[in-house]
This record gives sequence, C-alpha cells and structure tokens, in this order.
Amino acid sequence: MKLSTSSSTWSAPRTESAAKKPAKFSFPKFSKKIAFKRQDIERMLIAGAAVLVLVLAAIGAPAVLPSNDHAVDNNDILPDVSAGAIVSGPSQKTTVYYSDAEGFLVPVQRDVSQTIGIAKATLNLMISSDENDLQAARLGLMTVIPDGTTYDLDIANGRARIDLSKNVLSLNDPAKESLMVSAIVQALTQFDSVQTVDFLIGGQKRASLTNGTDISEAMSGGLINLESVAPTMSVADAQLVKLYFPSENGRVLVPVTRAVWGRADINTAVFELIKGPKEDTSLHAALPSDTGLIDVQVIGGTATINFTDEFASLLTASDGGEQARRALTLTCLQFPGVNKVEILVNGKAFTPAVLEKPTYINTLSQAAVQFMDVIEID
Repeated sequence: MKLSTSSSTWSAPRTESAAKKPAKFSFPKFSKKIAFKRQDIERMLIAGAAVLVLVLAAIGAPAVLPSNDHAVDNNDILPDVSAGAIVSGPSQKTTVYYSDAEGFLVPVQRDVSQTIGIAKATLNLMISSDENDLQAARLGLMTVIPDGTTYDLDIANGRARIDLSKNVLSLNDPAKESLMVSAIVQALTQFDSVQTVDFLIGGQKRASLTNGTDISEAMSGGLINLESVAPTMSVADAQLVKLYFPSENGRVLVPVTRAVWGRADINTAVFELIKGPKEDTSLHAALPSDTGLIDVQVIGGTATINFTDEFASLLTASDGGEQARRALTLTCLQFPGVNKVEILVNGKAFTPAVLEKPTYINTLSQAAVQFMDVIEID
C-alpha cells in the first residue's frame, strides 16, 4: 500500500526501478572495494611518467608543432574540487538536490555568487554538465536535470512557475522523471517566497511527463524520500517522522520520511533512528544497533536523550561519531520547541554533551575535505 497525500504535496515515490536503475550512472560491481590513497596514486603517476620518458627517448624527438595552435587555456582546465567549487567575490549559500545511485534525493549546501536570482542559480547547479557532474561525483551523487535543459522561471504570490525545455520528455525512466520533478520542487520551496511549484513543458501545460510522472497540479515540498508503507498500516494510522542516515559511502546524510505507528513525536523518532534504515537499502545505521533508549525529556528547548552504554561505541567510527551526532541532532530538531540536544549515557554527560542545530544537512566543502584522501572504486 502506498501512503496517499493531498494533491498539493509532492513526494518522490520509492519504486523498484529507482532501486535497480541508477538515475545517472553506476560503476561496475565487484566483490570487493579497492581503496587507493592519494599518495599511492601519485606514486603510480610518477612511475608512469618515468616509463613514458624512456619510451620517448628511444623513439627520438617529436615533430615540432606550430606554436600555441593547440595551447590549453587555463580557463579550460577543470578546477581542483578537493574543497568544493570556489566562488570568487561575495557569495551566498543555497541547497541543491542531487540523487544517489539508489534513487534517494540528497540535499547539499553549495556556495553561489551573490545574486538576486538565487532560485535560478540553485537550479543551474542541478543541471547535468561537466562541472556540475564532477562536483556531485565528489560525494558519490549525481545531477538530476538532463544536460542541455533550459527553463523560464517566474515567482509571484508564493507560486513558482517553471517552464522546462522539451528535452526533459526524452528521459527514459520513470524514476529519473520522478527524481527530477521532486528535486526541483524541493529546491524551489526552500525559499520563503515559494510555497508551491507549477510545471510547464515547452510552454504547454501537461498532465504528466513521458513516463507518467504527474505534473497536473501545483506541488509543495516537505516530504522527501518517503518510504513505502506496510500493507498492515492504514492511511488513517500513518504518522510521519523524518530520519537521517549515512549514505552508502558515508559522505552525506540522507533524509528519509518514515510512516510510524502511534504518535510521531521525538521519542518515536529517536527509537526509529536506532532501528536504522530499511534492509533493502544501501543506507547505513546512524547509531549502534544494540543501543538502548532509556529516556527522552524536553525541558526549556533542550532535548535530553539518555542512552545505554552501547551508544558510546560510535566513538570508534572513523569520524569519531560526528555523522552519528549530526543525524541524531537533525532528527530531534525537526520537532517544534527543540533547539538543542543533550546526550547522556546511563545518566552521565556524553562528550560533546550539547549539540547545536547544523545550518545545513550536508556541505560540499566539508565532505570533500573529509574524504579527499581516498578514492573508492566499486
């Protein structure tokens, strides 16, 4: 059974095709991951260069080419993105939406040049291009709007009307269509001036896209990566909480909307976070699975979460448990009146004891720096 929502609320359906058909590309699967450290790659490149020099020396001097006829301009060289794209001059922050290979939408904070057209600048970063694809790939993600897409965007009275070029009709997968539409809606509704989004294609109103994605009515953001609802759960019983789990490669946190029994309160959300992601996904558990929840109290805007001793094992993670603390904090701070999170382990303060709300779920520059030394090939 699928959870039904009002026609004005958009959520990308989690389909089998989304799980099996990557939205953009995927790497061949091998039985093991090969991890190269940056210094190892440098050694291999140096060795290769040495061999090349010996070969050229044996062949002799190359023919002389006309000077500068094929010179490479510095502006044509792809930038070093080890710390994210560099924006010169005044900048502002925005959230763009990418996809992972399994079909989850992932919000990432990016810096853009200061502009009055922040909504357009945001969408421009989500269109497939050499540079945009490279930036997304640094996080193991993919852009969601087809290469060459153009659009007109008008925003008035809380409603955004986006007119996409007809090339979006060539998408050959319903999962790709759904991700594109959902990503655009989520990206635009992050701004206070936009509550709903209307779609046109080539200047014309359509009921659906080529593969059946409904665009007949105005859509609102909010629900993201909605999990399927158990057959035993009726729509009337469905309550929703948002949870945050590390992606397959651990570089980013993925927000997931889960339907739960009973009240959708902070106690339930923390309990569901401990349960972890669904088994049919590649997401990782945010907290140790054997952790017990002793108590949750909210007093004066601070949520105090008391765990059993097993919680402390997250300190052995490669990042010292930083992603786990961020996931817990974001999960708790979705509830009105909660401004801070205090962690206890068997009643004793856990370091750091008080966690403030992160400004953004994922930050491109932070993730790029944290994972810059290892390149993984599946």
